Amino acid sequence: MAYQDAYKNSEWVDFETLEQFMKECLLNCGIPEQDADVISDVLITSDKRGIDSHGIGRLKPIYIDRIDWGILNPKTKIDVVKETATTAVLDGNNGMGHVVSKKAMQMAIDKAKENGMGMVTVRNSTHYGIAGYYTLMASEAGMIGITGTNARPSIAPTFGVENMLGTNPLTIGFPTDEEFPFILDCATSVSQRGKVEMYSREGKELPEGWVIGRDGKSRTDTDQILEDLTKGKAAMAPLGGLGELTAGFKGYGYATVVEVLSAALQGGSFLKDLNGFDENGERIPYPLGHFFIAINTEFFLGLETFKKIAGLIVRGLRNSEKAPGEERIYTAGEKEWDAWKYRKEHGCPVPEVLQKQMIELRDRWNMDYSFSWE
Repeated sequence: MAYQDAYKNSEWVDFETLEQFMKECLLNCGIPEQDADVISDVLITSDKRGIDSHGIGRLKPIYIDRIDWGILNPKTKIDVVKETATTAVLDGNNGMGHVVSKKAMQMAIDKAKENGMGMVTVRNSTHYGIAGYYTLMASEAGMIGITGTNARPSIAPTFGVENMLGTNPLTIGFPTDEEFPFILDCATSVSQRGKVEMYSREGKELPEGWVIGRDGKSRTDTDQILEDLTKGKAAMAPLGGLGELTAGFKGYGYATVVEVLSAALQGGSFLKDLNGFDENGERIPYPLGHFFIAINTEFFLGLETFKKIAGLIVRGLRNSEKAPGEERIYTAGEKEWDAWKYRKEHGCPVPEVLQKQMIELRDRWNMDYSFSWE
């Protein structure tokens, strides 16, 4: 990918500076240092891997603004509701989703080390960043990792126009015998809300088929769509698209699976209860639910056997016959690996909208930063 062409209006900032800036902002919001380390690591991991929708672009609007509004607790209190040798239920008490989620996946990994498998569910949490962060944790431990989360209503059911389900990622990762793991991290909608926010920052209209209006017609007016998604006047199409012709019912079905696993096992909130507004239109917390699964490959035929066969499969796919005019076939996690290799040398792109946000945050807390774009 020609990164210079794709980010013409961006400035490039090195990993260390960007991560430290985010951490200092989080500390200034009253987040304890240990938690700020976790959150900034999740966010910079997103930017490092080229997932620009979930890195520093989410720092102010999703975390800092919500803390300012009083609907997100900067200090995360985690309660263990129930625990067995292979399972647990945690309550995040409306704290930082990254913090309770990292603890939950680590618990699942620890249980899998002892018993072969572990599953931990979470209720009353908040936005937890890129889902792939937690499957990376499992992969680095030599395990298969699975996670999902519900979210504020965005997706309309097949043949419907009302936003009912979140973009609900169903994310799976595992190690291979290559340098990078297989990480499938994607929403169960045609595109995640964060990508719509990216289009808004870039001043671009959405592609046809991503969003449907209450009249059943496709919409592309990005800025108004972001407002109308919150008001329930627009909805995102499920993975596969609108209707049954392109199998949108599959994305709708998978989004429902994630919704159930993010609420029913832990007694959590779901559907319209995650809207973020009360009956008077006042902002209230988004009490999200998550689930985390770790599967220990050593309890089957061993890690090395698993990695070898997984590697053979992904290489077989990438080496298969390419369509005319195409130069490369990818497998999940490969583009993110390529982005990391480029960005470790050049840094992460910060577009103009985020440049302004960084200046605003720096000036708010009188932080000692001088940016190249000033």
